[in-house]
Amino acid sequence: MRDLSAYQLTDWLPTTPKEARLLGWEQPDVILFSGDAYVDHPSFGAAVIGRLLQNMGLKVAIVPQPNWRDDLRDFKKFCVPRLFFGVSAGAMDSMVNHYTANRRLRSDDAYTPGGKAGFRPDYATTVYTQILKKLFPDVPVLIGGIEASLRRLTHYDYWKDELMPGILASSGADMLVYGMGEQPLKEIVQLLEKGVPFSSLTTVAQTAITQPLHDELPKNKHWSDLELASHEACLADKKVYASNFRHIEEQSNRWHAARLIQNVGDKRIVINPPFPPMTSNELDASFDLPYTRLPHPRYKDKGAIPAFEMIKFSVNIHRGCFGGCSFCTISAHQGKFIASRSKESVLREVEQVMQMPDFKGYLSDLGGPSANMYQMQGIDLKLCERCTRPSCIHPNICKNLNTDHTPLIDIYRSVDKLPGIKKSFIGSGVRYDMLLNPMAGEAEKTSHQRYMKELIAYHVSGRLKVAPEHTSDQVLKMMRKPSFSLFKKFSKIFDDINREQGLKQQLVPYFISSHPGSREEDMAQLATEAHELNFQLEQVQDFTPTPMTVSTEIYYSGYHPYTLEPVFTAHSKDEKLQQRMYFFWYKPEYRQKIESRLRALKRSDLIQKLFQKSGKAEQNLIRTKPSAKNERTPFLKNKRR
Repeated sequence: MRDLSAYQLTDWLPTTPKEARLLGWEQPDVILFSGDAYVDHPSFGAAVIGRLLQNMGLKVAIVPQPNWRDDLRDFKKFCVPRLFFGVSAGAMDSMVNHYTANRRLRSDDAYTPGGKAGFRPDYATTVYTQILKKLFPDVPVLIGGIEASLRRLTHYDYWKDELMPGILASSGADMLVYGMGEQPLKEIVQLLEKGVPFSSLTTVAQTAITQPLHDELPKNKHWSDLELASHEACLADKKVYASNFRHIEEQSNRWHAARLIQNVGDKRIVINPPFPPMTSNELDASFDLPYTRLPHPRYKDKGAIPAFEMIKFSVNIHRGCFGGCSFCTISAHQGKFIASRSKESVLREVEQVMQMPDFKGYLSDLGGPSANMYQMQGIDLKLCERCTRPSCIHPNICKNLNTDHTPLIDIYRSVDKLPGIKKSFIGSGVRYDMLLNPMAGEAEKTSHQRYMKELIAYHVSGRLKVAPEHTSDQVLKMMRKPSFSLFKKFSKIFDDINREQGLKQQLVPYFISSHPGSREEDMAQLATEAHELNFQLEQVQDFTPTPMTVSTEIYYSGYHPYTLEPVFTAHSKDEKLQQRMYFFWYKPEYRQKIESRLRALKRSDLIQKLFQKSGKAEQNLIRTKPSAKNERTPFLKNKRR
């Protein structure tokens, strides 16, 4: 991998007409608009889609972070594309990007040079699309990415505190591609190049369109149809809205899903079923595209792009997550079925990383949405094809799920054998419940034990991320997370392996306050449990309702979508702050307030438990984040020979 100075400007997709002219173009085939800065790397959606389309022989231009507040010259500079405009808010929903859980405006943006805020609008997908449709009403606009994908049907918007219609209805876009876009975009382009009009692309899998109510539904004999409650019915009845979501989630996680139909005003939104999971060859092809793996030269001297700095020495080895956590959007976007890269493709990318001029031998992560789901799938895939469970591991680990960690251990060891690799760390969150499954077969259990030793002895950069999320079994059930007793068991194994290896490492548990089902007393118990384990918590957050999660539907409606039973949720600022303060029980400024609240709750018994000294070893305290240098120091002696 060469440094930036070794590349020519034409090695990136063009971002200006001048760059396009250097390539001899008169007109792009596709023009992509993105709310993120343009980083030509497989972790950034605009780059992936751009390189995919380029690989199909198209001329693709990218307009990163267009100015929507001036004379709109960024939207006009390439004129019109031959095929269509593509629009994405970026790697995050723009509202999550902009605002905290308390709806406070953030002062930074990790996807902008220098981390500067203010370079994308609220509801960026809708804003960009409406501008393009006003300027070029006859040119098709295709939307995609996280924001569009998770807002494809009626959804609760936390920042407006109201239900909003599917984004096709509010934006005026011609088509939506949901989920990971390679498969549908290939088919779309192939059909367009055969002369099929864009308006006739009504039966492409993993896309959504709108049509007048009086029009006949597009025909596809292989699909069944499921009509959802209308947007207006959802506005009128929160319980109807909650029950609607169960159908949406179940179909989003099925191998053979139904086509979803929802009426909005005088139109209907039609959501075609998704493609089957990508094969390893298909996923390899996406990661093997000719990325420079670097930000575009336009950002030279404008400051580092924090999101790129975070992942530039990491490698993603799979997509998808079958955890099905109630508050998480991964399965709604990437799906619950795992698509894994081949070992050869992973090693090729690691070798590219090794050639980067500032690479010092340390890979920051070999992971994915979850650290340890690589190559995991059903033993009998025919059973998976009929399954409607949103999670393969909750409320119990499916007997048909193969959780053998041997292929993952092989990846780790193969990477570590490469010359120039000093350490490969695992920065993604580990699902420890799979590693402690008493119902697993003996071969699986052996692989779990080997994996835990491999991970803890050789791949922890001082601190290992895990996400128990809460300590109350009642709340954890609501979250679709395992009992906290499993975290305690894993914590003991972690300590034992560290002791055997002569290491001093820390577990970093993630916790959430104010999640549906969590009451103040539950948070007090959480603080007590953390104290007994001697954790002073840092990695914590207040629950933020984001579109298309079970937890968000409960937060808005007050009902669980699967049972339609009422569920308590903290809504007011005071309620949320009262729950959050228990994370910081160890700070003197909170003690008096916590004691006062516990007396009001008639739980004076917790005061003594919370503020007495813990008996656990001091080494497990989590107070401050060590520097990268300090994180690595203890492990160099443990490099495998």
